[in-house]
Amino acid sequence: MTVLPDDGLELAAEFPDSTHEQWQRLVAGVLRKSGKDVEGAQAEEALSTALEDGLRTRPLYTAHDAAPEPGLPGFAPFVRSGRPEGNTLGGWDVRQRHAVADNGAVLADLENGVTSLWLVVGEAGIPVSSLGRVLDGVYLDLAPVVLDAGTDVEPAARELLRLYEERGVGKDAARGNLGADPLGHEARTGQASDFAPAAALARLCAEEYPGLRALTVDALPYHEAGGSAAQELGASLATGVAYLRALTEAGLSVEQACAQLEFRYAATADQFLTIAKLRAARRLWARVAEVCGAPAAGAQVQHAVTSPVMMTRRDPWVNMLRATVATLAAGAGGAESVTVLPFDEAVGLPDAFARRIARNTSTILIEESHLARVIDPAGGSWYVERLTDELARAGWEFFRTIERDGGQAAVLRSGRIRTDLATTWAERSKRLAKRREPITGVSEFPFLAEKPVVRESAPTPRSGGLPRVRRDEAFEELRARSDAHLARAGSRPRIFLAALGPAAAHTARLTFAANLFQAGGIEPVTEGTFEESGATEACLCSSDALYEERAGAEAARLKAAGAAQVFLAGRPGPYPDVDDHVFAGCDAVAVLSATLDRMGVS
Repeated sequence: MTVLPDDGLELAAEFPDSTHEQWQRLVAGVLRKSGKDVEGAQAEEALSTALEDGLRTRPLYTAHDAAPEPGLPGFAPFVRSGRPEGNTLGGWDVRQRHAVADNGAVLADLENGVTSLWLVVGEAGIPVSSLGRVLDGVYLDLAPVVLDAGTDVEPAARELLRLYEERGVGKDAARGNLGADPLGHEARTGQASDFAPAAALARLCAEEYPGLRALTVDALPYHEAGGSAAQELGASLATGVAYLRALTEAGLSVEQACAQLEFRYAATADQFLTIAKLRAARRLWARVAEVCGAPAAGAQVQHAVTSPVMMTRRDPWVNMLRATVATLAAGAGGAESVTVLPFDEAVGLPDAFARRIARNTSTILIEESHLARVIDPAGGSWYVERLTDELARAGWEFFRTIERDGGQAAVLRSGRIRTDLATTWAERSKRLAKRREPITGVSEFPFLAEKPVVRESAPTPRSGGLPRVRRDEAFEELRARSDAHLARAGSRPRIFLAALGPAAAHTARLTFAANLFQAGGIEPVTEGTFEESGATEACLCSSDALYEERAGAEAARLKAAGAAQVFLAGRPGPYPDVDDHVFAGCDAVAVLSATLDRMGVS
């Protein structure tokens, strides 16, 4: 926030105050030059960006955009941080995920910056019997261990507790989370599981292991099924409340029950939305604790994981950039622990280089960018405070609908939450297909000659419940068709780009068309003639003025030369012999799929 100097010198004192209406008139003037004749609030609305959950990001926020007081770090409603010191003492906990029994990889991580371990145990990961071997050489009193064991949570937890005792780790020195999450497991697999083991582990931790938590509220299944930020928040709240009810029925106090929970959220490359989501999550959980009569126990402990949905299989190197922005957002948003998924996570089992880059992402942001030295650095921003408030309200409303329908278990078993998430994903898929939400290296700037990244197969994740989606899936399917054609025929399907006029007239649309068709695995040919290109379809690329003069004749010439389909790069117009148009905002997936169909690419 801006603080005025004590000497009374205000740099803008001699300038008249500008009003919001004056700014809107200036915006309207600029928009008028681009052909949009709008005034006042409509001019501002024209520059707004629609988000999911009915939210909109406006182009300007001021002190009049009021939001509830966020409070102080470590005090209710805990918006700014769950702890008074935030992450300033040593940065956030750098937590690395491991799903295979590789003791060397575990030790390499811990020796090079990782501060805690997230171990996938059971049928989808490390065998329970191998837990001791995986943790061989690990100082269990220094490195917290977080388990993710599904239905194997009880034997996995007992094995970890046995290792603590065997290696002389005192009960008060054990740190981590036993990872019980019955509803999260049901969301993943569709199989209900008994809560009794989780309750027993929670009682044990509350009575004997003050540094251990027993349960995780994992919101990743809802994010990975295509859910919005508000749906992720609402589902996590409903799950947390269900666990509070079960734990208090098992004999724990509300304060003890709250202390047994850790919340896991996805961090995406939309940095402000991620920051606002983590801040809103703390505010909402503080409200739950307040209603339950334990306001002081409402400090939510958060584990942020870089989003699997945003990771791509093509050009996976770009995932490093996505993960860096997501990690920055998670740290700035106040998560106590952050897991950076390796850039090749979507391809297979991450190699040593990918794990190194993942852990170093946090290290650089903490040690070189000093991101953790300021508590809640986004706090006070009118935009972030307003977005936090709007997202909290949307998340609370989704939570209320779940509770109204019987709670988290009920909406999982009835299929209601699956339907809600599918509806959200269908809308987002439309934006992805139209490249309104671009994917660098996939739907924008694809590289057909890219050498594929090959990795060993990773363990098959738990499945059978909510689906797992990825942003690149529609384009990945198109590229897979092209790859199969290349393997079968020795060349990719091709399209001839016919440039009309000088470079100044055609370069922009030629580049646009080349990018679009390559996103579907179709190789653009720009040299020579159509007959020499080996293509069966063509696309005209030029300016609107040259289209008026030459598009019809050029399209007819291409048809005469054997082109089965002639596209025009630009908005639809009355051009004879032009079959279809490609333009910014067109359904690229539909266009490319139909083109591959006509080319005989199965």
